[in-house]
Amino acid sequence: MRLKSIELAGFKSFAKKTQLEFASAVTSIVGPNGSGKSNVAESFRFVLGEQSMKSMRGRRGEDMIWNGSATVPRAGRASVKLIFDNSDRALKLDFDEVAIERVVNRDGSNDYLLNGSSVRLRDIAELLSQANIGASGHHIISQGEADRVLSSSARERREMIEDGLGLTAFLYKKVEAKRKLQKTAENMREVEALRRELAPHLRFLGGQVKKIEESQKLRDDLADKYLEYLKRESVYLRTQEALVGEDFAAPKHEHDELTQRIVYLRGELSKKQDDAGTTELVSLESEARAVASRRDNIVRDIGRIEGEIAAHERITVVTKSSIPTEQVRTFTQHIEQGLNEALMLEGVLIKEKLSTLVLAVKDFFGQLVQATVQAAHSPEELQAKKQGFEGELSTLQVEEARIVAATAALRKKIESEKDANRDGERELFTAMARRSELQTTLAALQAAKDTLLREREQFKAELAEAGALLGRAAVGYEEVELKSVHGEPVSDADIVDEPRQMQEDRRRKVERMKIKLEEIGAGNAAEVLREHQETAERDQFLMRELEDLEASAASLHQLIDELTETLEVRFTEGIEKINTQFDAFFKLMFGGGTAELAIVKEVRLPGRSLASADDADEVSEDAVDKEEGKTEEGIEIAISLPHKRIKGLHMLSGGERALTSIALIFAMSQVNPPPFLILDETDAALDEANSRRYGDMISSLASRSQLILITHNRETMSRAGILYGITMGGDGVSKLLSVKFEEAVAVAK
Repeated sequence: MRLKSIELAGFKSFAKKTQLEFASAVTSIVGPNGSGKSNVAESFRFVLGEQSMKSMRGRRGEDMIWNGSATVPRAGRASVKLIFDNSDRALKLDFDEVAIERVVNRDGSNDYLLNGSSVRLRDIAELLSQANIGASGHHIISQGEADRVLSSSARERREMIEDGLGLTAFLYKKVEAKRKLQKTAENMREVEALRRELAPHLRFLGGQVKKIEESQKLRDDLADKYLEYLKRESVYLRTQEALVGEDFAAPKHEHDELTQRIVYLRGELSKKQDDAGTTELVSLESEARAVASRRDNIVRDIGRIEGEIAAHERITVVTKSSIPTEQVRTFTQHIEQGLNEALMLEGVLIKEKLSTLVLAVKDFFGQLVQATVQAAHSPEELQAKKQGFEGELSTLQVEEARIVAATAALRKKIESEKDANRDGERELFTAMARRSELQTTLAALQAAKDTLLREREQFKAELAEAGALLGRAAVGYEEVELKSVHGEPVSDADIVDEPRQMQEDRRRKVERMKIKLEEIGAGNAAEVLREHQETAERDQFLMRELEDLEASAASLHQLIDELTETLEVRFTEGIEKINTQFDAFFKLMFGGGTAELAIVKEVRLPGRSLASADDADEVSEDAVDKEEGKTEEGIEIAISLPHKRIKGLHMLSGGERALTSIALIFAMSQVNPPPFLILDETDAALDEANSRRYGDMISSLASRSQLILITHNRETMSRAGILYGITMGGDGVSKLLSVKFEEAVAVAK
């Protein structure tokens, strides 16, 4: 990499655009005092990111801008641009030419440009560190600052040497790694705090989900039991209804035929002579029919009351579960809400019609609840009625037995008294006796039909309730495959043959499960499950993020350890190389003696920066506080002059300090040469003999770095390939003069 040129515009005394090209290994800038030649050195500091205005002889950024004169107005901004030949890609940019520019405005704001694009100062510093151009300014030595490396503290001297050794890039990486580590630790604390906040809510939702799962399991069990009950009940009712229908058909047909036959026989007998016995027999027969009819009615009433008692038990359970009532209530509230919203529409007729519907819905619900309550007579009343009917049934049975006995006696009497019409009467009596038997059979069958009818109505109610609880699954009860406890298929015959009490036990178990399901409740299960899933996923995400952060922190710790080891190794090796060159240059400058750098340890003082980086302020104050009081390494300088008992820097004269500083700076430059080195009148304190030695070292250094020399020394000028002259007129503006090299040599001699 080679420095091609520098361009100044509005910077300090360079009011107008001025460009200096560096086509030679050594370039000298000369001019009288006050002409502005040192502003060139300061322009290098400025464009490379110097933040201390004091080091550039100013108090604020505005002081860097041309402030005007009587003839030249002041500038609105100052800019300095450095242009590098990057053909060797020393700067990790895919450009053959790299331009770095800094602009300061009147408001004090700064802009940094890289090939015309706006960038951060940090980006500039990291880029330049790749070419051993660091922030300590070891490659720019201004007048009066040559011995800064001597007067600095051990730690500051170490930072300058680290910069000179090209370790700045590693220091930047280390500072950046520490910053990232601190940020990672903060992120870990935030993530852990978020997980702690989520934990109670997640536990609560977990409890809700468990309750929902229990409810769902109970609902699934209920569905299985309910469908089994419905399937068994359906098979039983269907089979029994078919059997009763078959059993009822033949007796009914025979009964109807006998009735017609009896009517015919009575007609035939009535044509014949009637007697008191026949009339009495007909009367007894009529009385027997009336008693039988009343008995049948009482049997049906008893069956109805038994059904009401069973219904009462069911209504009690349903009322406790409150499931149908709540469904009706919910339906009513939903309809009522919709109708109330419709009332907001315009139109008198619509409002009147909807108002009527609202009242009708409310009245429907009220009547439904009232009817449910009224339908449930008290068990005591029903039992009392049943007992009354049973008592009357007993009386009728006694009366029926009496009539049967009287009829038998009368028949016997008539048999003995009548000879005529015996066959017809015998047939009539036989038919009447058979019809009486059939009536008893039909009454029993009718009672069975009535019982099945009540059970069918109960089944319909159960099916409707199952539909409300199970949804469409309820209609599939016919598809359920029933199996015994041994896993064998259950046939319809098995269902019909089992005791009815077992089916009643199943119904009661289903009712208990419905009540328990209502007691558990679960709120809006879908919403709870969704929220639990989202919360759990959020917690899992945070857990994974925490694991990633922990892995990142471990990686950063490892990186910091590796960088620390690399810095220590390279620094130690670099000190050894610098010592070799330092001692050689020192002997050359003083004609003997010794010079050496030594690594020492010191305690960090408050306010000391963590590393030589322009963005070190990005590291928190807490991190700085933690570093305070720790032992750190610095650099001390040990020298011994020939023929003198001087062993400490404080005993050196001004000239001796200057020579020592120059020897150390040149030694650092030899070990890890920067692409360019600016020396601003560092030779001012040298005598003629030392000036020649200085010139020889300049020639030696020029083989490894570009040199820009600001000087009054003729010996130094003679070593330059290009000579720029700076002059200043009455307008106070610095101007650049071209001087031919041959003329410069003649003047120097």
